[in-house]
Amino acid sequence: MENYSVCQLQKDMRFEGFLLVRSAEKRKDSKGSDYVDMNLTDRTGEINCKIWNWDPTAEAPEPGKPIKVRGTIQEYNGRLQLRVEKWRMATAEDPVDMGALVPCAPRTPAEMNREIRETVASFKSEKLRKLTEGMLELAGKDLDWFPAAQRMHHAERSGLLHHTTDMLRLAGAMLEVYPWLNRDLLLAGVIIHDLAKIDELKSDPAGNVSDYTRDGQLLGHLVRGITNLNRVADRLGIHGETVTLLEHMLLSHHGESEYGSPKAPMFPEAEALHWIDMTDARMNTMKTVTDKTPEGAFSEKIFSLDRRVYHPVYTDDAE
Repeated sequence: MENYSVCQLQKDMRFEGFLLVRSAEKRKDSKGSDYVDMNLTDRTGEINCKIWNWDPTAEAPEPGKPIKVRGTIQEYNGRLQLRVEKWRMATAEDPVDMGALVPCAPRTPAEMNREIRETVASFKSEKLRKLTEGMLELAGKDLDWFPAAQRMHHAERSGLLHHTTDMLRLAGAMLEVYPWLNRDLLLAGVIIHDLAKIDELKSDPAGNVSDYTRDGQLLGHLVRGITNLNRVADRLGIHGETVTLLEHMLLSHHGESEYGSPKAPMFPEAEALHWIDMTDARMNTMKTVTDKTPEGAFSEKIFSLDRRVYHPVYTDDAE
């Protein structure tokens, strides 16, 4: 049986191979029988599957672990679904290539961390340098592998570093056009704006987010980011305008209340941060979707964009 990646699967295809368990939940069907609802992934995409006639005494497969499955691709409510005929959890002896199963950032954590550290070291403002270093220290080693989201933009291993470093590059381009912006303040905001996602999301080292944490449910990364900043500022003995500006940038970077920001950006660097964040998030989503969509075809509706996405045919003879 030929090996296919998830993005290549089509209705009525046969599939046998290793995938990663993204989520798995025991449920009951209309007759009261147990089954497991799972989402399985490789680095190219995700597919839902059902395992029927589940032993009610057995636990569902553990998220973040590879599983070997065999079955047929079906369509249900307009979405592809894998009907599993046979499965087992992978063992240490299996030839599992985790690099093929886990979506990863295109650059290594070491490379991206170095880019961030060099940026911070270039700050002329001692307060902003110390505050940003303190926030990175609070984030810890989890930053090396943490994703930026559960399903939306940069939902990949090291996605938070990927998002941050791409935003730094966008900010650099914006500073070329608007050199009157406060460089250190804007770049500090870029680096710390999403660090509290480490408190918000439950993720394993494979970058697989299973749920939101209690903090994520009750507060979210905007509010937790401000409390983390205040902890760092208190420890460093830094107070006043600099901290307040960073607090506002954290609070307003989603732009409007509909997306979780109780305040709209109220000074230029905060406005710039919002649009840099929005641009990078949406362009990453566009790339992720078009990578999974055949040329000349439309994707299914993308929730975060509230639209379908078209993958153009970039050739002279496209007509």
